[in-house]
Amino acid sequence: MELEPELLLQEARENVEAAQSYRRELGQRLQGLKEARRQIKESASQTRDVLKQHFNDLKGTLGKLLDERLVTLLQEVDSIEQETIKPLDDCQKLIEHGVNTAADLVQEGEIALLGGVGEQNEKLWNFTQKASHIQLDSLPEVPLLVDVPCLSAQLDDSVLNIVKDHIFKHGTVASRPPVQIEELIEKPGGIIVRWCKVDDEFIAQDYRLQFRKCTSNHFEDVYVGSETEFIVLHIDPNVEYQFRVCARGDGRQEWSPWSVPQIGHSTLVPHEWTAGFEGYSLSSRRNIALRNDSESSGVLYSSAPTYFCGQTLTFRVETVGQPDKRDSIGVCAEKQNGYDSLQRDQAVCISTNGAVFVNGKEMTNQLPAVTSGSTVTFDIEAVTLGSTNNNEGGNFKLRPFRIFFIFTVYFHFLWTER
Repeated sequence: MELEPELLLQEARENVEAAQSYRRELGQRLQGLKEARRQIKESASQTRDVLKQHFNDLKGTLGKLLDERLVTLLQEVDSIEQETIKPLDDCQKLIEHGVNTAADLVQEGEIALLGGVGEQNEKLWNFTQKASHIQLDSLPEVPLLVDVPCLSAQLDDSVLNIVKDHIFKHGTVASRPPVQIEELIEKPGGIIVRWCKVDDEFIAQDYRLQFRKCTSNHFEDVYVGSETEFIVLHIDPNVEYQFRVCARGDGRQEWSPWSVPQIGHSTLVPHEWTAGFEGYSLSSRRNIALRNDSESSGVLYSSAPTYFCGQTLTFRVETVGQPDKRDSIGVCAEKQNGYDSLQRDQAVCISTNGAVFVNGKEMTNQLPAVTSGSTVTFDIEAVTLGSTNNNEGGNFKLRPFRIFFIFTVYFHFLWTER
């Protein structure tokens, strides 16, 4: 049965769209294969370079160590030779002196004997007297060869087998690292990096996280510890960073291979305090505020409303001084000057004694007092108002609104004595 022209046309259009979608999917898979091939090629090339450099360094180090050991042993030979030769030299000098003395005595005696007894009586007398003072029967002792050092080198050839065995076992090539980065979450001025083990048999003792700007050639350590997530601070907005992580096995010193690098960025600008407020002194990054001795008082606001619905805000108090009932930590819907506290309308705050204020009214909730080292966290979420009866159905929700922050997850507020 033949299809009507309109249905045939519709089916043809659907087939074209399906073919286009299929082509796009195949193109994406080809791109994925390309990336996989690139990763294998690049990692293999980097691994070759690392192996060559390592073994060249190892050969240089081993050669240097062998040369140093050879010098030490040769110096030891020189020292033994000098110490044991010296007594022999002294003995030789003594014997040579005796030989010369005996030769002179023989010559003098022969001359005395040629003259006879009558005429040479005085010469014979002098020779006899001289000979009597020389101990012609006393000979210096010469050491036996068995008592003289005979140097030799004791070389244990088994060291070659030991070194060979260690060299043959030195180094491994891993095709898959035991840990991988699983999530990058942007935060104002920072990125939360989360990682996990992908090798169930690997028992991790510590993790090591590194990052770098994509334009840089050098990774730097940012975290070493047992946790599986870390927030990297001081991230420039809209700048791509590369992250990688490795692990150290339980009871081992060496680190595992690096994970596949992941690229992340944050579009959220970092929080900053409003500069120029007389009552507070700010750090160079304007992320730490310290109450000074100025008599002026008031609320220190953020420089911009950068805290949005759905974000979590954690504040840390480093130092506290003399408390004041107006001291509080909180967030507000809009900046209002002229107030000396956030205990006012359109604000939620927690005072230093743990009291909770909403729109200027104290709630029945009572939190622990804010002390040095305390952290306070705020969560802002959209809330459901109720169901509608229209045909579309669904729920109405409060529209997310921007608010000014008073403390931020990255910034510290310091109380001091007033």
